[in-house]
Amino acid sequence: MAANSLTVEQVLKEKKTHDLDSVKELNLSCRALSDVSCLSKFRNLEKLDLRFNNLTDLQGLKSCENLKWLSVVDNKLQSLNGVEGLIKLTVLNAGKNKLKSMNEISSLVNLRALILNDNKISSICKLDRLKDLNSLVLSRNPISEIGDSLSKLKNLSKISLSECRIKAIGSSLKSCSDLKELRLAHNEIKALPAELVLNKRLLNLDVGNNMITSLSGLEVLGTLSCLRNLNIRGNPVSDNEKSAKKVRKLLLPSVNVFNAKPLDKSSKNAKHARFDTDNETFDTRDNKPAEEELSKDRKSKKTSKRNKSEEEEDAINEDNKRKKKKSKSNANIDQIQTEKKEERKQKKSQGNNDDDAAEKKQKKASPKKELDAIDDAETSFAQIFSRDTVSKGSGDATEKKRSTVQETGLVRVMDTQDNKKKKKMGKNQSKSAVVELPGEVEIGLGGESKWE
Repeated sequence: MAANSLTVEQVLKEKKTHDLDSVKELNLSCRALSDVSCLSKFRNLEKLDLRFNNLTDLQGLKSCENLKWLSVVDNKLQSLNGVEGLIKLTVLNAGKNKLKSMNEISSLVNLRALILNDNKISSICKLDRLKDLNSLVLSRNPISEIGDSLSKLKNLSKISLSECRIKAIGSSLKSCSDLKELRLAHNEIKALPAELVLNKRLLNLDVGNNMITSLSGLEVLGTLSCLRNLNIRGNPVSDNEKSAKKVRKLLLPSVNVFNAKPLDKSSKNAKHARFDTDNETFDTRDNKPAEEELSKDRKSKKTSKRNKSEEEEDAINEDNKRKKKKSKSNANIDQIQTEKKEERKQKKSQGNNDDDAAEKKQKKASPKKELDAIDDAETSFAQIFSRDTVSKGSGDATEKKRSTVQETGLVRVMDTQDNKKKKKMGKNQSKSAVVELPGEVEIGLGGESKWE
């Protein structure tokens, strides 16, 4: 008995049973097996893993009629003879073999996932009977055209035909209304067909490294409202920077990843801000001179308003000084001319009353000034609160005079600081007007098109 042949005794010993009908699942991977004909006796077998062996055919599995899951990846199979009768099979993975044909598949009516990547298959057979097929992987096979082999597969949601020799898609996918993922990287495709609009549920599309040269070959992209991930890198139309920008304009807001780079909301907004409809690059930084003129105009308006308020304040201060001097001189004249104490007292009281009236006038002027500052749109909150702080706690008229000077000084200092802050803010705003795209994050550039 050869070391690479499997026996019934070995299987029963491994499963720790004497009942052949109780064995439903077997993992026989990586054992260098070249003969598994004994498995025909295990009629209730449902799942079988034969990866990484030396099998050249599958004739020994003919009687495993209940088999639902079969993996024969990385063997030496030249045909799939032996699987025709396995009509309950739902998953078949025969990738990385030496298969030249897939005709044996056409009778597997319950098949849902078919994976035949890395073989020597040159054409896709008719799959009309596989109504439940949802995943088809045929990448890295010398397939030149799709034809009408998929025309009746309405439930097909994933197709991978990367690194084949496909030159055109045509109307071969128009019936695949449930298609969500389509991988066609590294082929010879020159344009995406208008019929792709019928694949309304398409989420992921990879047509990188093909031969698409003009924007007209990508116009259909604007109709795919569900598209989330698009890769066209490696095509002549994508290599040209100007053309690449135009392609970005075709994309709908739903696209999250473009050319293997994730897009966030800011970059999507930047896309619309940076490109105009005349096919020429437009940058919001071109508006910088206009922004500078606007800021200068605002600055001059603020300065004129500030100067006006300072002049009004100085005029009020001078008026108060004159009134105080007048009241003092009147009091001195009354003191010299009057000899009697009663008259002196009366005149002193009159002088005091005049001082009180002057103080009342000054107090009335101050609130008005406060109200003007609050109503002025150019006055900052810091200026208003600084005035309140300085004016509180002042005793006589001399202290009030000093507080007015201090107040004016504070206002000027704070105005200068505010202007500096506003200038800085203006510069920052003009710089931030152009939203830069996020840093490049390299993820899958149309790599292996298969599902684990």
